[in-house]
Parts: sequence; C-alpha cells; structure tokens
Amino acid sequence: MPDLEESIADGVATLTLNRPDRLNALSDAMLRGLMEALPRLGLNPEVGAIVLTGAGRGFCAGGDVKAMAERGAGALADRLEDLRWKHHIPVLLRTLPKIVIAAVNGPAFGAGFSLALACDLRIAGHSARFGTAFAGVGLSGDFGGSWTLTRLVGPARARELYFTAAAIDSAEAERLGLVSRVVDDARLAEEAASLARRFAEGPRAAYAAMKRNLHAAETQTLPEVLELEALQQVRSALTEDHREAAQAFVEKRRPVFRGR
Repeated sequence: MPDLEESIADGVATLTLNRPDRLNALSDAMLRGLMEALPRLGLNPEVGAIVLTGAGRGFCAGGDVKAMAERGAGALADRLEDLRWKHHIPVLLRTLPKIVIAAVNGPAFGAGFSLALACDLRIAGHSARFGTAFAGVGLSGDFGGSWTLTRLVGPARARELYFTAAAIDSAEAERLGLVSRVVDDARLAEEAASLARRFAEGPRAAYAAMKRNLHAAETQTLPEVLELEALQQVRSALTEDHREAAQAFVEKRRPVFRGR
C-alpha cells in the first residue's frame, strides 16, 4: 500500500497518511507524496478543499525514530538539504489556494503535530492527543511547529510545550484554541468532510484571498495588510461568485457559487 492515499469526492480531496502500523510516522515516500499532491490539488479546479488525516488509530507520530536510529548520523550538509526540501510541505499547506483541514484522529506528535498546525483548521476526535515530543528524543523541532505554535498559543505556552514535551488531550487543545472543535471519534471523518464540502461549495476565489490576507497578517504591518486587503477585495468584487451572491441577496435566495 502507498504511504499516502488520495481520494476526491464532492469537491473534497482527502490525503491519508498511511502507515498505521507505525502510527503514520513520516517516511520519505509519504513526504514526497505530499510534495507532489499538494500543489497539484491546489490547482485542480475539481477540488475546493483538502482534508489531511491519518489511517488507523493515529494522525501522525512524527518522525520515524526507529529509522533515525538505523540511519545513523550522516553528513551534516546532506541532512540539512534533506530537511530543507521536506520543509516545503508546511509552506505549501499554509499558502496553497485551498482551505486545508486536519482531521486529527489520535496522536499527533513531533513533526506530525507541526503538520496539523500548518493546516488552516483542525478538527479533533476525542481520542486525539498532541505534543511537540522533540525534547524526549533529544531534538529541537522541525516542520515549522515553533512558528505556528507560538502564533496560536503565545510565546510562553509554546515554550512550555516545547521544553516539557508534555502531551495534551483534545479538550485541552480545544481550550487553547489549537483545534476548532472536538467530536466523537466515530464522527470525525464525517464532520471533517462536511466542513470541507461547505468550503468546496463556497466562494473559492474569496477563500483563497482570505487565506492570503490571514497569512500576511501574521508577519506584515497593518499598512501592508490593508493594501493587500484592498487589492484582494477589488479582485473578489470582479468574480462571478460575487455577482451571483449579490443577485441572490436581492432575490432573497441562497447563492450558488461556481468557484469563479
């Protein structure tokens, strides 16, 4: 079986990390699959939203520590280049023009936690657990987790979660704002798909513009974001979806968006 499975239904692409016997610990094949699939799905007009989840009883346990031990140290330059190409994945998750939902169906640790944080939204099953985990294996962290976690929970709590490597359950993750909602494990896939379909059926161009605005808001100044918002708003006003929504408002009916 492939380490990454892909399916498309009702305008929603689902990417499933597929190493359930290893709690979906990351492999090079899985990461290469994400590198290929994400930009392709981002440009696919048949896809309006993406769900990232894990097979079996876990989302992603992070790096494959057993494989790390077997691989040995290796040359520093080679290890650095290897990690640099993998680090394109969180950038893709944050910048591709489709909303990405992480459906967290169990443990999300280390780089797996970082991948979930790089998604636009996170829905967790009750059994989900989260943790940076890096300190426990003598590592400092990768896949952008320090950047995203700091922005989601603030510097002090991010430091605590990194330094202690403490695991938190789904209820605590919701309290901290790390996940949008917590649902029964049996309903997780359905809830994530339902939300993704809502986005797929919505004004896709406007969502893409919102995503760019929100990404800029994390790093740019207010004047810079205002200029970007102005440009995106004017562009959005020229779309067929905006014209349809305005007409639907006048006619007191629900708009039918076409993603154009």
